[in-house]
Amino acid sequence: MSTKVSDHLLERLREWGVEHVFAYPGDGINGLLAAWGRAENVPRFIQSRHEEMSAFEAVGYAKFSGRVGVCAATSGPGAIHLLNGLYDAKLDHVPVVAIVGQTDRSAMGGSYQQEVDLLSLYKDVASDFCEMVTVPEQLPNVLDRAIRTAVARRSVTAVIVPADVQELDYSPPEHAFKMVPSSLDMPHYAPVPEDEDLRRAADVLNSCGKIALLIGQGARGARAEVEAVADRLGAGVAKALLGKDALDDDLPYVTGAIGLLGTRPSYEMMRECDGLLVVGSSFPYSQFLPEYGQARAVQIDLDPHMVGLRYPFEVNLVGDAARTLRRLLPLLDPVEDPAWRTKIEDNVARWWEVMERRAAVEARPVNPEYVFHALDGLLPENVILSADSGSAANWYARHLKLRGAMRGSLSGTLATMGPGVPYVIGAKFAHGDRPAIALVGDGAMQMNGMAELITVAKYWQEWTDPRLVVAVLNNQDLNQVTWEMRAMSGAPQFLPSQSLPDVAYADFARSLGLTGLRVEKPEDVRGAWESALAADRPCVLDFVTDPAVPPIPPHATLDQIEAAAAAVLKGDSDRAAMVRQGFKAKVQEFLAGRH
Repeated sequence: MSTKVSDHLLERLREWGVEHVFAYPGDGINGLLAAWGRAENVPRFIQSRHEEMSAFEAVGYAKFSGRVGVCAATSGPGAIHLLNGLYDAKLDHVPVVAIVGQTDRSAMGGSYQQEVDLLSLYKDVASDFCEMVTVPEQLPNVLDRAIRTAVARRSVTAVIVPADVQELDYSPPEHAFKMVPSSLDMPHYAPVPEDEDLRRAADVLNSCGKIALLIGQGARGARAEVEAVADRLGAGVAKALLGKDALDDDLPYVTGAIGLLGTRPSYEMMRECDGLLVVGSSFPYSQFLPEYGQARAVQIDLDPHMVGLRYPFEVNLVGDAARTLRRLLPLLDPVEDPAWRTKIEDNVARWWEVMERRAAVEARPVNPEYVFHALDGLLPENVILSADSGSAANWYARHLKLRGAMRGSLSGTLATMGPGVPYVIGAKFAHGDRPAIALVGDGAMQMNGMAELITVAKYWQEWTDPRLVVAVLNNQDLNQVTWEMRAMSGAPQFLPSQSLPDVAYADFARSLGLTGLRVEKPEDVRGAWESALAADRPCVLDFVTDPAVPPIPPHATLDQIEAAAAAVLKGDSDRAAMVRQGFKAKVQEFLAGRH
């Protein structure tokens, strides 16, 4: 039997070390599906319930494995469905390759069924590399460049293969004019800045007395170096959410998250510092950084395209975070006065007291902050966590102390709803021996999480560690948007858009052969977590939580507080509980550390 283009495509993926392709079938990739059958399903075809979920699973796989994620979809609607997940990868700088089908070449331009101009459609999301294979000899170069570019630029690339091309006999590129040979090797590099640039950066930092570090996911491989530099400078360390697992949260000078979902210590440190060092982060909200002119600043990033953003940095260092910090460290003067570090540590200690008090606030029926607070002490040392967009991200950012080998992520820049469950599914195919937890709101769960429980049920018995816990904050409200309307627009809750039905999530899980528990009392929260983490199969925890517990930002302004009050006066349907919970939550900041 001759080797088809589709056969060679799978062979090339195997040669690149690709083990899983997250996909959904369709006739636009029938040739590829047939090749999968001939290849005995190597690499594994992982079937999701929807192409968007395939893309999210590829993103989760890539985020938690450090390898390229690959997803595949049919022509037309399948290719369109991938887009949201691919944009999530693009904006979070995650290497993902999309392989998509297209109608036969003979039908192109004929307004044929499922004919979509995919080169135009993918022009933005796969702007680093997007090509269509039109002849067999073109395939190796296009696929190799797609993988190499995705990894090197930490971005999305796309390979479009028309259905008839998939069925053609494969022939390699010849040693001839206008043929492009290709190779498989992926170079590994870790650039470092010039010595002169390092000296300039050190001069800036040595001139400052109160230094703040901000780290992101680019600092994940530089944990020891970040600690050493922070100690040398007597600095505190704030973290962008994508870098939450880059440094232990239980270090006394780590102020935690920054931004709308951030902590008061991070906010105060940025308002008072006179020096700023940003490592591996493109945190976009410059209003949470020091005032312009307040602090002298240095940035370190691997990507020259991403330096110089967000703040008027005096020195931009392009290089690998660990190697750059290692070379910078000997040039830094050790701190002489510990007062700045001491103040940061005091603020951090008080913040954790605030979090403990807020988690203890009574609610009806369960305080969502307590759900996360109770989990913190039970986290397995090698757990993989995902948080969905919405109020769940607030509590993930503020209540969970990631430490050691723990990993966590969310949709950081796109902030899309729905990746929480597919992220951990992708993670389990990268690390089947590690427990995983998805922390999601009921809106995200209803949007697509419930369907992906079917994917969990399909595959979980293959995982060495079967534990995958999906915790649902069931408050029958699209809570984050509700609070944004109150705080930013002064608008009362609009029930037709915000109210959600109460779904029996635990019952649905049990119907699939999984474990499911519904939790309606605070005293049952910890036991539910313990049961889920001890279960012999995946588990859904349906926490019935109070929508009136406000995700108050630590920097809440008088204008925002007044806007929320105006919403009450305009007749918010939940106004009594809103006032009650808002006051009780905010007052904990004043009670902590006082007797």
